[in-house]
Amino acid sequence: MRVFTIIGPSQTGKSTLAAALAGLEGTQSKKFSVEGVGTITPFTYMNDEWAVIDMDGGIENLSHAGPTVACSDAAVLCVSADADAADLAAPYMRLLEESDVPSILFVNRVDTATSRISEIAAALQTYCNHHILLRQVPLRSGDAITGTVDLVSERAWKFRDGHRSALVEIPAEMQARENEARTEMLETLADFDDALLEQLIEDKQPLPEEIYDVAKQTLQHHDLVPTLIGSATHGNGIQRLMKSLRHEAPDVGRAWARLSTKGQAVAVPIMADQVKHLGKTVMLRVLQGQLAASDQLGGSALGGLTHIGAQSQADTQGCLKLAVKSDHLNLGQVYDQDGKAPLPGWARPHVANYRRVITPDHEKDDARLSGALERLREIDPALRIDVDLGTGHAVLATQGPQHMRRSLALLEDRFGIKVSTRKVPPDLRETVLRPVRQSYRHRKQSGGAGQFADVQVELRPQDRGSGFFFSDLVKGGAVPKNYIPAVEAGAIEALDEGLHGYPVVDVAVTLLDGKHHAVDSSDYAFRQAGKNAVRAAIAKAGTVVLQPIMEVQIHVPSVFSGGLVPVISGLKGQVLGFEAHEYCAGWDVFRASLPMGSQDALAQALAAATRGTAWFESAFQHYTEVYEKDAIVA
Repeated sequence: MRVFTIIGPSQTGKSTLAAALAGLEGTQSKKFSVEGVGTITPFTYMNDEWAVIDMDGGIENLSHAGPTVACSDAAVLCVSADADAADLAAPYMRLLEESDVPSILFVNRVDTATSRISEIAAALQTYCNHHILLRQVPLRSGDAITGTVDLVSERAWKFRDGHRSALVEIPAEMQARENEARTEMLETLADFDDALLEQLIEDKQPLPEEIYDVAKQTLQHHDLVPTLIGSATHGNGIQRLMKSLRHEAPDVGRAWARLSTKGQAVAVPIMADQVKHLGKTVMLRVLQGQLAASDQLGGSALGGLTHIGAQSQADTQGCLKLAVKSDHLNLGQVYDQDGKAPLPGWARPHVANYRRVITPDHEKDDARLSGALERLREIDPALRIDVDLGTGHAVLATQGPQHMRRSLALLEDRFGIKVSTRKVPPDLRETVLRPVRQSYRHRKQSGGAGQFADVQVELRPQDRGSGFFFSDLVKGGAVPKNYIPAVEAGAIEALDEGLHGYPVVDVAVTLLDGKHHAVDSSDYAFRQAGKNAVRAAIAKAGTVVLQPIMEVQIHVPSVFSGGLVPVISGLKGQVLGFEAHEYCAGWDVFRASLPMGSQDALAQALAAATRGTAWFESAFQHYTEVYEKDAIVA
């Protein structure tokens, strides 16, 4: 079986293209879909088994494309026929560039094109390290595209709505343009083939078969990105695209070599779902050999396996299998018989930064929620599950608001747990304003052994980020050494909550002096004395609220970098600079310092400022003083 993935921005006709390719011979079999992720459609073409994976568009869904692209023999990037929309394709082009998976660019809906095909290719070239190679040029009637000229065979095809294109003569007025485009194509291909280069130098015309062979090699080695055009809605250009996939794309051996670091890879999970009354289902692509129920994979026995194919139930090389009762299989891994290895870094999801505290609407679901979230994460590695330290409630992190809504809907539909959400409060802190000294005597007598401890402490602020430091200057055994750790423990306990209700940080406590009683003193008494002394010192010194500042790295197409400066300023952040990405053409890494509480607003602002193409990752940088009324609180 041959497998390819179609990816691209929303509203470019990916699903229509997938349906048109799978329906060329009308032999589709049952589809496998995961809501909000994508659809796998097995079909036959020229007596061969195929499967097309149609991935949902949108930057939030891009994180699900890694496993499907990784296991595919080839990928098709579907874009609109508008050069101004090239920026929307940048994240998908970047994924394909990083993956090194053989890729074909398909310009869809050329019947409504608003730009010249060469302009579209040039705009997309900004985001591609490999040369984008036009394999076709359009036939036009006025401004409308009515067909194509294949630059290899030098045949012209006129589009027919709902039917295969008709072979026509190349119009005389097209000859010069066709010759120019063909010469450019041949010169580009000749960079990768000495025999073709020699023919061009000697002014010989290579045979179409020779050109197709070079084109096949350059696609399989991902040396070039061939570009085809058409309109899936009307069935135009679909046959040419499918023939290119059939004749030029590699078989499963290429995917196996790409993923099998130790030469033992057997299968890769590409999609997963939780199905009522059935449990976890995992779609596998078998990279090598055959798999049957009860076989070992990843060190455990497989459960039930169902062959996915349009032609027969017999295993074929590179076939798809639907596994049930195989809960040890997870997305993001490559499995051999005895173990597993993670997929390459490019195939892993972006960091989930859209965070919400979630609480079940019904108290009876409280105990079930953590287990349901873990099962949800097993089928969606783009999720992250944390805990809000302040309340102990679960924190669900997703790729964005749409991903959050879909995840919560799955939680209710698959597990019957309805939840409410709220923003995660920023991790505010306090610190003291000035050094103070404070004495405290703990005395209690209520019958039996009494309690006595007397301490004098000094509390002083420290440099930001220094944490807590304790020392003692006690002389003459005023406080016996065995009680000093109890004073420290009490001081630490007192720092749990400051005047504004937040933990107190970056302070030093020094035990200066004290008194004890031979009978009534104890660890407990000195702990209470230390705690109350520090609490009183905090009240006397006064505190200021500290807000966490994050260092944010935004991955953004270069054309949008300048527009992020006012975005960061508007969120009370500071621009640290930006530079071209090390290896991703057309991308910048934009660095900024930003209050933690602004991260949700940043995600929304990025969507507007970059047309939904940018994403970010963040790490704690430092705390800074802020008036409580100005702190960004959820």
